[in-house]
Amino acid sequence: MSWIVFDYGEVISRRTTALPELASLLDAEPARFEEAYWAERAEYDAGLPDADYWRAVAARLGRSVDDSLAQRLTSVDVDGWMSVEPGTLALLEDLHRRGVPLALLSNASTTFARAAERKPWARYFEHLLFSGDLRVIKPQPQIWRTLLDTLRAEPEECLFFDDREDNITGAREAGLNAELWHSPTHARTLLDQQLAA
Repeated sequence: MSWIVFDYGEVISRRTTALPELASLLDAEPARFEEAYWAERAEYDAGLPDADYWRAVAARLGRSVDDSLAQRLTSVDVDGWMSVEPGTLALLEDLHRRGVPLALLSNASTTFARAAERKPWARYFEHLLFSGDLRVIKPQPQIWRTLLDTLRAEPEECLFFDDREDNITGAREAGLNAELWHSPTHARTLLDQQLAA
């Protein structure tokens, strides 16, 4: 393998704990809010501006959002996804120390992307690719072509980890080696086997 490529959400990060606070900011029942939050997320991850995303979420809940509230919602949302999994960070640090080329490919907004680039863990990656910047999301075929062009790699030279089965399927259809994320321990075992081969 020439490249190991990681997803971010629920691979490097823990699942957000910000949804109750976001629901409260919109005066919405949490379950209904979460449904609206995810229903509009693909468009957001594909480059929809922050305020437009929150207005779309709010419209599903019969609420309205002004620019000030949109900024507050965005800030809480971004912060909610910044809690990282220590075991994954230890794995990334170890791979980086061993000189293994690493890349990140995440479905995420441009606002999140700019915040993530400033985090200490970002230094482990030679390339950070975010769908909001690319205007295409996993598992759409174009995103794998963009990834490979960026890495200047052939599909078989990449091993991709993601926590979503549809993204793993998409990566494999594009010719990449791909493994469903279970835990840092599981990934470390797979990587030790791959890197020793």
